[in-house]
Amino acid sequence: MSDKKLCESAKKAGDDMKSQFVAAMQSGEPSPAVFKKILTDLDEKLTTLAATGSEGKVATALKQFGVEASKAAAAADPADAADNPAFEKAGADITAACKAAGVSVNF
Repeated sequence: MSDKKLCESAKKAGDDMKSQFVAAMQSGEPSPAVFKKILTDLDEKLTTLAATGSEGKVATALKQFGVEASKAAAAADPADAADNPAFEKAGADITAACKAAGVSVNF
């Protein structure tokens, strides 16, 4: 899959995650289990996507973001665990790699 297609699919996965997050927030204070599910779903989607691409910057960034999402999902407080520099850098790397591929995403 081309980097542009990877980024378009990653954008959809990110938008889905944001929708799940907004829905969870609107229903009250989300439990750690809700955050775990959101992060696990995102990890699975991005890791699967990365496997379909070449070994370029986009696929590498997707894999790393999946690793960070997986780590956060495994924590006792996934929302707190996701608030760290490595997770933020992984998201910034996807955003930059996809911008270079001509797709605007915001992780």
